[in-house]
Amino acid sequence: MYDFFKHVALVTGGSGNLGQAVVRAFQATGASVAVFDHRAQGMVELFSDLPAQDLFLVPGVDVTDLAAVERAVAATMERFGRIDILVNTVGGYRAGTPVHETPLETWDFLMNLNARSTFIMSRAVIPGMLAEGRGKIINIAASSAVKGSANSAAYGASKSAVARLTESMADEYKRLGINVNAILPGTIDTPENRAAMPKSDFSLWVTPQDMAQVVLFLASEAASPIHGALLPVYGKK
Repeated sequence: MYDFFKHVALVTGGSGNLGQAVVRAFQATGASVAVFDHRAQGMVELFSDLPAQDLFLVPGVDVTDLAAVERAVAATMERFGRIDILVNTVGGYRAGTPVHETPLETWDFLMNLNARSTFIMSRAVIPGMLAEGRGKIINIAASSAVKGSANSAAYGASKSAVARLTESMADEYKRLGINVNAILPGTIDTPENRAAMPKSDFSLWVTPQDMAQVVLFLASEAASPIHGALLPVYGKK
């Protein structure tokens, strides 16, 4: 359905369940894909079935570290010449305590991993997109970005920051050829979530592969009129 031949997509968190699905979806549509991940080993084996000539693996990248990200983006530009699409799949979840019992470390961890990483990655790729006069940025927020809930204040605040960053960037760059949007997933059907919630009805959850198809849509020309959307993808829940 989608044709991303001669497009370059950069996917962060490529070893994660969603990241892997997004990488494979872009490769299946003809894109060249750069994959940033905190893992220092195992990336080659993880994607050994994909065509190596169109895949640039950059392991051991801390996407909360500005200098590390700038080096990795420069290496990607040297390999492919440009970055057309950025997909920020990196993120984390911690919850279960009210605010007065939530460690400051949890707040800092979530703000760094969810919000700071999105800010730094976007900041690093936007100049190249501006030079090309086009680009797509797709962020992964959460339903908690639009409505907080008890015992998950730090997580909700960090995802809300991603949503506000998405809206602000969309307003800043929509007349300069860059689309910025975010997806708000519900529970994603992963082995980890199944283990954590074994009594749930997994058929109601959204799969990483379905999420990846939504990413492809937002990266496509069909989504060119869409700026600053916070797109709920909750599955059947």
